[in-house]
Parts: sequence; structure tokens; C-alpha cells
Amino acid sequence: MNTTAAATATVTATVTATEIVLPGKVEPEGLTLRTHELPAPGKGQVLLRMEATGVCFAEQQMRRGKYYDQPPFPFVPGYDLVGTVTATGPETDAALTGRRFAAVTKTGAWASHLIVDAADLMPVPDGVDPAAAETVIVNGVTAWQMLHRTAKVRTGQTIVVLGANGGVGSTLVQLARHAGITVIGTASPRHHEALRELGVAPVDYRDPDLYARIREIAPDGVDAVFDHVGGPAIEESWQLLRRGGTLVSYGTAASKDEEGNSQLPVLKLFARLNAWNALPNGRSAHFYNLWAGKRRCQKSWQQRMTEDLAQVLRLVADGTLVPQIAAKFALPDTVDALRLAESRTVAGKVIIVPEL
Repeated sequence: MNTTAAATATVTATVTATEIVLPGKVEPEGLTLRTHELPAPGKGQVLLRMEATGVCFAEQQMRRGKYYDQPPFPFVPGYDLVGTVTATGPETDAALTGRRFAAVTKTGAWASHLIVDAADLMPVPDGVDPAAAETVIVNGVTAWQMLHRTAKVRTGQTIVVLGANGGVGSTLVQLARHAGITVIGTASPRHHEALRELGVAPVDYRDPDLYARIREIAPDGVDAVFDHVGGPAIEESWQLLRRGGTLVSYGTAASKDEEGNSQLPVLKLFARLNAWNALPNGRSAHFYNLWAGKRRCQKSWQQRMTEDLAQVLRLVADGTLVPQIAAKFALPDTVDALRLAESRTVAGKVIIVPEL
């Protein structure tokens, strides 16, 4: 991407952005809506008109003050989005204007318009619907990288996906099945038939004998477990592995309602994973972090993100990967979107669009 072709900013009228603000530790109903004028994009920046964003588990943790490195209240949530560039700043390629891109923002995407660094933009093919693309930005890249970069699961192997009906889980099982990998997935019984249609062996996540049921399906152990729950039960996930197997932890959902330091559950998890890695049993444990390596070398991190998202969007475009959209809400109805996402009754990702 040429970020130096244009030396002057695109001339644009003042834009009024509509934003959803998280004012503090509140219930979903405590979200507030505000409008304000955005400044013109600065050097190396673009103005992005949001076409689709969504609700992921990070925002659910943020409203409780439980996300590992969230900013101080108040702030605008929104982990990622798809949008069209409407203006460019100085020393930014003016040819970006009018094109559709994805971006990972961590916060700020629950807005009708926002300023984004041009270097953070990732192309979205014209034939891919914005809502479909939004569904697989963070979820798709996370699933792709955990499966192919972290665990390096091969064709013919067997994995366990906890929360197989969720945003990451539903993408992960599809990527795995496409790669010829056997999948055991946990979910509520209401989602079991859909999982069977994807070729997944479903297990009720509320079954008190959950891990015994998994062992019945894979008595010799599995090659990888993808665990977003954390907490004491992660020991059970570790014990499911056969020699040479890999545990990939990517969350601490078990602690989302606990009071106290939001970083403590993660630090405890790191200590446990490191201790397991020191054992001479041929198994390995990893904590997947989408942002790992960005501070050390942002350019290579962004290149890897762009490459992996392109792989995922290619599978979306050819119909191999079907984005699981749970529901769509207009931006002013984000309270309802967050409430539904937290209900644990839906499969896939809740999407937010400017208007319906």
C-alpha cells in the first residue's frame, strides 16, 4: 500500500460521528449515544465510514472492567470493523478513497465514522458482504492463526473446540473441517444439530461429565484443545492431550464475573501454562494473543494479519467458509446487540451496522 503518494489531505466537509460510549462499569442499558464533529484525518490517516462492526467477548469483559489492558472509562468500544474510506490525510494515498477495508482497532469501532491509520487497513474484496467480512476479521484471523500457526494441526488429526458455536469457535471448526481435521465441539444442545451438519461431534458444555464424554469419543487423546474458558477446568483440557498434543488457551471466560484485579486471572493462567511447558511429557501449552509481536515489529505483525485475513476472506468468497451471523442491529440499538451477545443463546457473532 502506497502511503506517500498524496502529500496533501483530501478536502472534505466536517463529519459528524455517532458513537456508542461505555461510561463505566454498567449493565448494557448504561451505554450512551453521543454525536460530535471529527477532525480531518492527520498525516498517514484516513476517515473510515463504518459499514459493519460487531460485539465480541472483549466488549463484554470491558463493560465489567475485566479486559486485560482496556483504556480508562469512558471510551468507545468496538474491536474491529469494515468500512469505506471517505477522506485521506496528508502523505496518505488519495487512491484509498472509495475503497472498502477492514481494520482491527481494539476500541473505537462502535461509531458511524472514525479516524484510522492507513497502515492498519486490510483490503476487503468487492464480492464479500461487509457484515460477512466483519464476522471473520478478528474471529477469522484468531481461528486461522491458532489452528495453522500456533498448534500447526495437520490433516487427519483430532481437536477439541470449546464453545464451538461462538464467534471464534464456529469459524475454527469450519477451517478445521476444510483442512481434513476431526473436530469435537462443546456447545449447548440447541446448537448440536448445526454442528453435526458441519461434521463436528457435539458435546453438551453443561454436562457434569463433559471431559469423560470427550474421552469416550477420543480415548487415545487429542492433538489439540482450543480453550477460551480458562479457570480451574483448564487442567481438564490439558489432560485431554495425547503425547505431542498442544493446548491453545485464548481467554479467561470463567473469570468474567469475578471481582478484583482484571489482570490476575491472566497472570495465573500464564504461570500454569509455563509450568506445564516445563514438564518432559511431549505436550505443549500456549496462550494465543492476537496482538503478540506488534510492539516488537508492527510492520511484520500487520503483514501477517493482512495475509491471514486474505486467506480467510478467500474462503468466504468461494463459499468454503460461511460466516455465522447471529443477528444484525442498527448502531443506535447497540444496547440490544450487547444484551443478545451476552445471553449465550446465539450461534456466531452479533453484527452492528449503521442502520437497518
